[in-house]
Amino acid sequence: MTNWVEISFDCLPLRSIGRLDVPLDASPKYRERCQRVKTALAKHGSHNSYFLFNATCTYHLTNQTDHGTIQFRFEGTVLTDAEDRQAQSCDLPHVEMAGESCDWLTEPVVQWFADTVSHSVLVEFNRYIEAGDLKQAKQRLDKIDAASDQAGGYLGMYL
Repeated sequence: MTNWVEISFDCLPLRSIGRLDVPLDASPKYRERCQRVKTALAKHGSHNSYFLFNATCTYHLTNQTDHGTIQFRFEGTVLTDAEDRQAQSCDLPHVEMAGESCDWLTEPVVQWFADTVSHSVLVEFNRYIEAGDLKQAKQRLDKIDAASDQAGGYLGMYL
Protein backbone atom coordinates (compact mmCIF):
# COMPACT_ATOMS: atom_id res chain seq x y z
CA MET A 1 0.00 0.00 0.00
CA THR A 2 1.58 3.27 -1.10
CA ASN A 3 -1.36 5.68 -1.08
CA TRP A 4 -3.72 6.65 1.71
CA VAL A 5 -6.32 7.42 -0.93
CA GLU A 6 -6.65 5.34 -4.10
CA ILE A 7 -8.80 6.68 -6.92
CA SER A 8 -9.46 5.08 -10.27
CA PHE A 9 -11.83 6.20 -13.02
CA ASP A 10 -12.59 6.13 -16.71
CA CYS A 11 -12.75 9.61 -18.21
CA LEU A 12 -14.97 10.75 -21.06
CA PRO A 13 -14.29 14.29 -22.32
CA LEU A 14 -17.79 15.62 -22.95
CA ARG A 15 -16.52 17.55 -25.98
CA SER A 16 -15.94 14.18 -27.65
CA ILE A 17 -19.68 13.38 -27.66
CA GLY A 18 -20.85 13.75 -31.23
CA ARG A 19 -24.24 12.10 -31.02
CA LEU A 20 -26.74 11.80 -28.22
CA ASP A 21 -28.88 8.96 -29.53
CA VAL A 22 -28.60 5.63 -27.73
CA PRO A 23 -28.17 2.47 -29.84
CA LEU A 24 -31.42 0.53 -30.12
CA ASP A 25 -29.76 -2.66 -28.88
CA ALA A 26 -28.07 -1.02 -25.88
CA SER A 27 -28.31 -2.79 -22.55
CA PRO A 28 -30.37 -1.16 -19.79
CA LYS A 29 -27.20 -0.29 -17.83
CA TYR A 30 -25.64 1.35 -20.90
CA ARG A 31 -28.85 3.28 -21.56
CA GLU A 32 -28.80 4.56 -17.98
CA ARG A 33 -25.18 5.69 -18.33
CA CYS A 34 -26.02 7.42 -21.61
CA GLN A 35 -28.82 9.27 -19.84
CA ARG A 36 -26.44 10.37 -17.07
CA VAL A 37 -23.98 11.62 -19.71
CA LYS A 38 -26.80 13.56 -21.42
CA THR A 39 -27.74 15.05 -18.05
CA ALA A 40 -24.11 16.07 -17.44
CA LEU A 41 -23.95 17.67 -20.90
CA ALA A 42 -27.16 19.60 -20.31
CA LYS A 43 -25.98 20.80 -16.90
CA HIS A 44 -22.32 21.57 -17.60
CA GLY A 45 -21.92 21.83 -21.37
CA SER A 46 -19.17 20.16 -23.34
CA HIS A 47 -16.36 22.69 -22.95
CA ASN A 48 -13.74 21.71 -20.34
CA SER A 49 -16.00 19.12 -18.74
CA TYR A 50 -15.16 15.46 -18.18
CA PHE A 51 -17.50 12.65 -17.22
CA LEU A 52 -15.96 10.16 -14.79
CA PHE A 53 -17.42 6.66 -14.57
CA ASN A 54 -16.39 3.15 -13.45
CA ALA A 55 -14.87 5.10 -10.61
CA THR A 56 -13.81 4.16 -7.09
CA CYS A 57 -12.25 6.00 -4.18
CA THR A 58 -10.68 3.98 -1.39
CA TYR A 59 -9.54 5.51 1.88
CA HIS A 60 -6.97 3.65 3.98
CA LEU A 61 -7.45 4.50 7.65
CA THR A 62 -4.76 2.15 8.96
CA ASN A 63 -1.44 0.86 7.67
CA GLN A 64 -2.89 -2.59 7.07
CA THR A 65 -4.33 -3.30 3.62
CA ASP A 66 -7.12 -5.61 4.79
CA HIS A 67 -8.22 -3.64 7.84
CA GLY A 68 -9.39 -0.05 8.06
CA THR A 69 -10.49 0.75 4.51
CA ILE A 70 -13.64 2.36 3.22
CA GLN A 71 -14.45 2.35 -0.49
CA PHE A 72 -16.92 4.41 -2.51
CA ARG A 73 -18.17 4.14 -6.07
CA PHE A 74 -18.86 7.43 -7.76
CA GLU A 75 -19.79 8.98 -11.07
CA GLY A 76 -20.03 12.56 -12.20
CA THR A 77 -18.42 15.52 -13.91
CA VAL A 78 -15.15 17.37 -13.38
CA LEU A 79 -14.83 20.91 -14.75
CA THR A 80 -11.44 22.40 -15.56
CA ASP A 81 -10.14 25.91 -16.17
CA ALA A 82 -10.13 27.43 -19.66
CA GLU A 83 -6.75 25.87 -20.53
CA ASP A 84 -7.55 22.38 -19.17
CA ARG A 85 -4.63 22.69 -16.75
CA GLN A 86 -6.43 22.68 -13.40
CA ALA A 87 -9.57 21.02 -12.08
CA GLN A 88 -11.90 23.72 -10.78
CA SER A 89 -14.91 21.83 -9.45
CA CYS A 90 -16.69 18.55 -9.61
CA ASP A 91 -20.30 17.46 -9.52
CA LEU A 92 -20.63 13.91 -8.21
CA PRO A 93 -24.33 13.17 -7.82
CA HIS A 94 -23.70 9.43 -7.54
CA VAL A 95 -21.46 8.58 -4.54
CA GLU A 96 -22.19 5.38 -2.65
CA MET A 97 -20.30 3.19 -0.24
CA ALA A 98 -19.07 0.05 -1.99
CA GLY A 99 -17.35 -1.68 0.90
CA GLU A 100 -15.45 -1.29 4.14
CA SER A 101 -13.25 -3.16 6.56
CA CYS A 102 -13.79 -0.91 9.59
CA ASP A 103 -15.92 -2.36 12.35
CA TRP A 104 -15.85 1.00 14.14
CA LEU A 105 -17.59 3.05 11.41
CA THR A 106 -20.65 5.10 12.26
CA GLU A 107 -23.11 6.68 9.83
CA PRO A 108 -21.86 10.27 10.38
CA VAL A 109 -18.31 9.13 9.58
CA VAL A 110 -19.47 7.35 6.42
CA GLN A 111 -21.35 10.49 5.33
CA TRP A 112 -18.30 12.67 6.01
CA PHE A 113 -16.12 10.42 3.85
CA ALA A 114 -18.78 10.37 1.11
CA ASP A 115 -18.71 14.18 1.14
CA THR A 116 -14.89 14.08 1.04
CA VAL A 117 -14.82 12.06 -2.20
CA SER A 118 -15.30 15.21 -4.34
CA HIS A 119 -12.28 16.90 -2.70
CA SER A 120 -10.17 13.79 -3.27
CA VAL A 121 -11.29 13.57 -6.90
CA LEU A 122 -10.21 17.16 -7.59
CA VAL A 123 -6.72 16.42 -6.28
CA GLU A 124 -6.50 13.18 -8.28
CA PHE A 125 -7.81 14.78 -11.47
CA ASN A 126 -5.04 17.39 -11.24
CA ARG A 127 -2.55 14.51 -10.96
CA TYR A 128 -4.23 12.96 -14.01
CA ILE A 129 -3.72 16.20 -15.94
CA GLU A 130 -0.07 16.47 -14.80
CA ALA A 131 0.59 12.87 -15.86
CA GLY A 132 -0.38 13.84 -19.40
CA ASP A 133 -3.32 11.49 -19.78
CA LEU A 134 -5.65 14.38 -20.57
CA LYS A 135 -3.19 15.85 -23.09
CA GLN A 136 -2.79 12.46 -24.78
CA ALA A 137 -6.57 12.00 -24.90
CA LYS A 138 -6.97 15.41 -26.55
CA GLN A 139 -4.26 14.52 -29.10
CA ARG A 140 -6.04 11.24 -29.93
CA LEU A 141 -9.34 13.10 -30.41
CA ASP A 142 -7.66 15.71 -32.61
CA LYS A 143 -6.14 12.93 -34.74
CA ILE A 144 -9.53 11.21 -35.11
CA ASP A 145 -11.19 14.53 -36.03
CA ALA A 146 -8.50 15.23 -38.64
CA ALA A 147 -8.89 11.74 -40.15
CA SER A 148 -12.66 12.18 -40.22
CA ASP A 149 -12.35 15.56 -41.92
CA GLN A 150 -10.00 14.11 -44.55
CA ALA A 151 -12.44 11.26 -45.21
CA GLY A 152 -15.36 13.63 -45.64
CA GLY A 153 -16.70 12.95 -42.16
CA TYR A 154 -16.81 9.16 -42.41
CA LEU A 155 -14.27 6.77 -40.92
CA GLY A 156 -16.22 3.54 -41.18
CA MET A 157 -18.71 1.64 -39.11
CA TYR A 158 -18.15 1.82 -35.31
CA LEU A 159 -15.08 4.07 -35.57
